[in-house]
Amino acid sequence: LLHTDGKPRPTVILNNFEPMGASRYFPIEELSEFDVNFIALCYKDITSDDGDFTTGIAPILLPNGQDTDTTCGKIGIWAWANMRVMDYALTLPETDAKNVAIVGHSRLGKTALVTGMLDSRFKYVISNDSGCSGASITRAKEGEHIDFITKTFPFWFCKNYTNYIDESKLTFDQHMLLATIAPRTLIVGSAWDDEWADPDAEYLGCVAASKAWENLGLTGFVHPDRLPTVGSVFDEGNVCYQIRPDGHYLSRRDWNVYFD
Repeated sequence: LLHTDGKPRPTVILNNFEPMGASRYFPIEELSEFDVNFIALCYKDITSDDGDFTTGIAPILLPNGQDTDTTCGKIGIWAWANMRVMDYALTLPETDAKNVAIVGHSRLGKTALVTGMLDSRFKYVISNDSGCSGASITRAKEGEHIDFITKTFPFWFCKNYTNYIDESKLTFDQHMLLATIAPRTLIVGSAWDDEWADPDAEYLGCVAASKAWENLGLTGFVHPDRLPTVGSVFDEGNVCYQIRPDGHYLSRRDWNVYFD
């Protein structure tokens, strides 16, 4: 979805759940009103969302599948594809190379964070409702935990992640992933009724990650000394957070807040 007047514009790369076309997560008619270009790719076109490592580009990257305990899972493959789409975006005269965002929701919100960690060309990293193993602090969170997510979706992660099913053994937490985005802009979105992701834990992830920006002499996460209330938008720093009503999806309200 590119403007054709030859003017370079900020560009959004969306790792989407569906093929190109208007959808619940990608309301094209409304988004086309923004002075922004969009490139969307369907994550299952990259590789299937299951334990089969022979689909899509998976056998190119991992010809022996997940043959070691540290070999990445599907999230790593999806993130690699996002970076290759960035390569393509930078060949387009319509792309403002200094203003490219990666956006993802849920498992693809986790993927957006990993993409931003690995590729500093993305100035904006936007993770919507990414929850467990995404933006949410793991310790003491509500809803989903490492035990459940690695049993249900073991193929998303390297095998070593199961070493932390007993979360008392964690030597890290998810704010460290968020902190890798510094000094760029991190935007985390939550949904009030998304108890499985735990919006309070996503908020606390931003609070804990803020130090990475502050240590660089930048403004980190500007927030009140309390948990967020529904409808809150905190966007004065380089770490931004918003929480809307309702449940687990990428809404028109989310898009509008992110572009504001």
